[in-house]
Amino acid sequence: MSCRPAPPRPYVLLSCATSIDGYIDDASEQRLLLSNDDDLDRVDAVRASCDAILVGAATVRRDDPRLLVRSAARRAERVARGRPASPTKVTLTARGDLDPTARFFTAGDSARLVYCATGAVEKARERLGRLATVVDANEPVDPAWILADLADRGVRRLMVEGGGTVHAQFLTAGLADELHLVVAPFFVGDGRAPRFVGEGRFPWHPGRRARLAETRQIGDVVLLRYALSDRCTDTDG
Repeated sequence: MSCRPAPPRPYVLLSCATSIDGYIDDASEQRLLLSNDDDLDRVDAVRASCDAILVGAATVRRDDPRLLVRSAARRAERVARGRPASPTKVTLTARGDLDPTARFFTAGDSARLVYCATGAVEKARERLGRLATVVDANEPVDPAWILADLADRGVRRLMVEGGGTVHAQFLTAGLADELHLVVAPFFVGDGRAPRFVGEGRFPWHPGRRARLAETRQIGDVVLLRYALSDRCTDTDG
């Protein structure tokens, strides 16, 4: 009896926009717009190149994202290649506290995966019903296990759009291949607001610098593209 080798983990691309002082939002109830129209179109193109998009449950609750490819031409191109119009939507949750009316679950026809801590699986399945596939992702939720499961489901390229806690989980675990960091030309200056990442032991430090693969001015913002593994080349993104 032979064992089929496991597929390699997906290529993981992290995407984030911050203020000059590193905040991804302010402390108000309204979402802070950090990017501009041209950069949002760039992000849409990156989405269209991926098999799945992952955000944390807090982002689903706070930002209510649709996580769809916006461009009709890009959607049509994906369909012409035999792919869904938009990538699979993925979220992870420790408590299973997700609103079934959120646009993550109601917008578009993409497949939806919810990776849930073991203790909250039953709750999540009761709340979401057939709106999503709820997967037991261990206790606590294990990003490496999630990537292995996504690979088994055919995901080869994963875009992680946040928030800060999820980005930190993938970065500290050394599970990121590429980072797209967009810097907006203003400060937030409010310690109550969320930052890109919090404290943690990151594989990149003064003794091991990440490689800057590209800088690009996009209107009034700047894109910094970092290669975080040898899987990332200067032509990726």
